[in-house]
Amino acid sequence: MSIIISKIQLRFFLNGAFASFGLYFCMYAFRKPFTVATFDGLFFLGIDYKIVLILAQVIGYMFSKFLGIKVVSGLKPANRSGYLTFMILFAELTLILFGLDSSPYNFILFFFNGLSLGMIWGIVFSYLEGRKMTEILSIILCSSFIVSSGTVKSVGLWLMNTYEISEFWMPAVTGGIFLGPFFVCLYFLGKLPTPTMEDQLLRKERKPMTGSDRKKLLIQFLFPIIILVIFYTALTVLRDFRDNFSRELWDGIGYEGDASIYTLSELPIAFLVLLILGFFGIIRSNYKAFIGFHYILILASILIGFSTLLFQQGLLSPILWMVLIGFGLYACYVPFNCIFFDRMIATFKIEGNAGYLIYIADSFGYLGSMVVLLYKNFGQSNSSWLQFFIVSTYCIAILGLGISMVSMLYFRKKYRTINSSFEIKTPVING
Repeated sequence: MSIIISKIQLRFFLNGAFASFGLYFCMYAFRKPFTVATFDGLFFLGIDYKIVLILAQVIGYMFSKFLGIKVVSGLKPANRSGYLTFMILFAELTLILFGLDSSPYNFILFFFNGLSLGMIWGIVFSYLEGRKMTEILSIILCSSFIVSSGTVKSVGLWLMNTYEISEFWMPAVTGGIFLGPFFVCLYFLGKLPTPTMEDQLLRKERKPMTGSDRKKLLIQFLFPIIILVIFYTALTVLRDFRDNFSRELWDGIGYEGDASIYTLSELPIAFLVLLILGFFGIIRSNYKAFIGFHYILILASILIGFSTLLFQQGLLSPILWMVLIGFGLYACYVPFNCIFFDRMIATFKIEGNAGYLIYIADSFGYLGSMVVLLYKNFGQSNSSWLQFFIVSTYCIAILGLGISMVSMLYFRKKYRTINSSFEIKTPVING
């Protein structure tokens, strides 16, 4: 029996690693390439045109996340592949229409682009959650969006520089290149075996959630959900800012026109995040792993603030600073996207799935990202992208440190209370 289980687990790992990483990597080709374009001299109602496009996509993404709170948490396994197929084809259609219409009003297409892509993460993760190997596969999945964002930007810039493809057609062409690989990965994702009995015993069986299930979970953990969503919102804002305006940031520190920097700078980040967070996969105790993630959040928050201080003092090179900031951000951001809530559900034996909590956090995260973009354009229009980014790193360091410590203390107390209650209700019978 153990040999059969090991073969199932090995098949799940190999197929899951290839398919989930590849599929989400390809998805970024439909979402991020346009951000490497500058759209110089273009404005809409007095707002920089690139900011308008990013805002439109973020708003669509945000609406998709709010819809995903219900849709993803209640999605039946049989409907996953159909949803993913429709979403990616619709996203490519929006990019083709964007290329056909070069008027400023075509920004509305990026709203629908974001709307179609916002639920893909939750659906892909639903294939992986609640497994003995969820940790390592989730980190591999998350490393895809660390690496892919830079890679598809490099491809987009290369297409414009080499083939003189316009800024309006480049997103559609980049998406078209990755369309075939997307469906190959989707095929293998659909071949993943169902959770084993061991998976269900170790990580709690995951089920579609009803409205009453969602309400019960929210009431039971309202306080930590609120403070963690605040922290995650700030993380999303800074991570999105670094991602969407990476060209402006790299240009600002002396790497103007270097197409390779977007990929090369993200590779060590993905490797380090994969190495450190993947270690938690060998921790069988859900509680110990869950508390361990809090220590990662605390240390990463300190790293973000301290590295910026060293950079400003001239003690860190610009490229090392950008890598350390990226590592600190993703070391915090990645757990919230998958394994943090997965372990929380397993620790407290919650009826439901991680998709519900992930999409609560994500929806408010992208709402915050939209608000900060508007604030940067109208409230801080005179400050440089680089200076705005530096100030933001200090803010996230202070906020992350405080919230992570409070959250850890809360969950420790909650866990002790639940276990004490269980021991009282279950007396030991001697003899």
